[in-house]
Amino acid sequence: MNLWWLLIPASYALGTFPTAHIVAGFVGHDPTSEGSGNPGATNVYRVAGAKAGAIVLLGDLLKGLIPSLVCLLVDGRLLGLIAGLAAMVGHIAPITRRLSGGKGVATLTGLSVVIYPFVVLTLFVVWVLLMKLFRKASIGSLVMVMLLPLGVLIMPGTRWYEVIITGAASVIVTLRHHENIKRLFKGEEQGIE
Repeated sequence: MNLWWLLIPASYALGTFPTAHIVAGFVGHDPTSEGSGNPGATNVYRVAGAKAGAIVLLGDLLKGLIPSLVCLLVDGRLLGLIAGLAAMVGHIAPITRRLSGGKGVATLTGLSVVIYPFVVLTLFVVWVLLMKLFRKASIGSLVMVMLLPLGVLIMPGTRWYEVIITGAASVIVTLRHHENIKRLFKGEEQGIE
């Protein structure tokens, strides 16, 4: 067995790092009991301000980016993808917090920046346009996540496992947004001011 694959549980462990709790807690807020109750950048932005939200966004991006980049460099694309996915699962379902974590968009984006930079650049433009149009982070995030496997599929040289892995990640993150989807249909989803 290639010992580099031991980096997968290490990637999961990195994903469990409680970025939102630490940053929001530093300024006297608990993102799990305020706002939407989600320990992610958007909720931290709402309850603790733009600077705290930006720091959480960067931290959650790095949780996906760092393991993907390290594993890509040491053992190639497949390990980079799986390590990034493990970090995303760690963020969403941290064993250290009774499997109650964030929604995974930023961590998935971090993974994608390493493996699919051109796809991410295109999807970021889509996200910005949707944010300007709807002022709701969940709409931009959901569309971006759903389009990721399609972007991977149409890339030259894509292997079948890449579409499956990014498709699985997309499904997981979309399912984590089930409450947002319900609120969107009811017209109750909070916007970003």
